[in-house]
Amino acid sequence: MAFLGGGFSFWRRRPGLMALGLVPAVIVGALFLAGLITLGVFLPDLTEAVTPFADGWPALWATVIRLAVGTAMVGAALVLVAVSFTVLTLFIGEPFYDRIWKAVEADAGSAGIAADYGFWRSVRDGLALFVRGIGVALLAAVVGLVPVVGGILGAVCGVLLTGWLLADELATRALAARGIGAGARRKLMRAHRARMLGFGVATQLCFLVPLGAVATMPAAVAGSTRLARSLLQPAAVDPGR
Repeated sequence: MAFLGGGFSFWRRRPGLMALGLVPAVIVGALFLAGLITLGVFLPDLTEAVTPFADGWPALWATVIRLAVGTAMVGAALVLVAVSFTVLTLFIGEPFYDRIWKAVEADAGSAGIAADYGFWRSVRDGLALFVRGIGVALLAAVVGLVPVVGGILGAVCGVLLTGWLLADELATRALAARGIGAGARRKLMRAHRARMLGFGVATQLCFLVPLGAVATMPAAVAGSTRLARSLLQPAAVDPGR
């Protein structure tokens, strides 16, 4: 989690550059906020539409099952929003975020690293992340249907798995710039699961705060660059540097 905090501290060093990173986040955030508001407005109708079998049930049990379904739908939507937000924001804001992570590398004394992360590779990785996010959303929705404790279990499952996906996606650029292939990256990340989850879950929790995703995105890019460096030099990287 300290790496995300270190990402926020980068505002002191490069406030102008970090402010530029807010632009794509604001655009995408406004679109997804409108989508979530729309979902909230129509949620009662949606839960009734997908549970017609409960129309003849006693009112108490019909309410319980529809509340569980509604909770599962909201949980799945939040997972998809978190993943989709990251995909679209990184895609739209690639020029801005490319400058941020390079500035972090330069600040850490690695200015000579050249990124090899082209347009089509960005599209491919973004689609892969989105597909994995759909899988996590479906799993969280299914877990959310468990009576009584489903809402809590679904939320925890969604946050943990989405956190891993976010950390994976955000750290990929700094690792790919060093010529580390996909297989080697996955092996490296699995060797530091706790560190990846700590960063990813902290980022995901910040995303769940109103307007948190917009404010957190530049810091997440900066922090993930430090995280990637720490995976290669675990004893030599200060999260706040």
